[in-house]
Amino acid sequence: MTSTTLLIKNMVCHRCILAVEDILKKESIPFQNVNFGEINLVENLSPDQQERLVNKLDKIGFELIDNYTGGLIEKIKQVVIKRARNEVDERESKIKLSHYLTGKVSHEYTYLSSLFSSVEGRTIENYFIEQRIEKAKELLIYGQLTLSQIAFDLEYSSTAHLSSQFKKITGLTPTYFKEIGIAKRKSLDKI
Repeated sequence: MTSTTLLIKNMVCHRCILAVEDILKKESIPFQNVNFGEINLVENLSPDQQERLVNKLDKIGFELIDNYTGGLIEKIKQVVIKRARNEVDERESKIKLSHYLTGKVSHEYTYLSSLFSSVEGRTIENYFIEQRIEKAKELLIYGQLTLSQIAFDLEYSSTAHLSSQFKKITGLTPTYFKEIGIAKRKSLDKI
């Protein structure tokens, strides 16, 4: 038995992990674990298993990544999402984004940045900002935190900085967005 890792595109939340685990169980595919963007299998898939898995993943909006570039882009996205949503420890949150990404992906930042821009048509920094704004939207809709608390939690330098970026990305002020609610939210895999 040889273990193998499959890379999956569009896995951005914990529900995604549960959905993929459910597919693997239903298809009787033995796996060690499922993480954001990857499945660690116990053994290689047969061609029939792989075809069924690809079809099942496709039905719920996921895609098996079968090339190095696609896998690297997906890894960049997963690392940026975790950092943007402040799902890292306090020490890691203080590291400059470019250094953090270089450490997690094991490539020079200039290479990662150039590759990401050429494939995605936007910079890593823009993607990071969009992810932070989506998290801010989520927190605004929940209504449990003030804008100042959200700015602090997402490590903005000030409430004004968050408000400025929020308006630039959404075209709305945070206060107005909160009033209109969920209608303006995007699912994370659409960003």
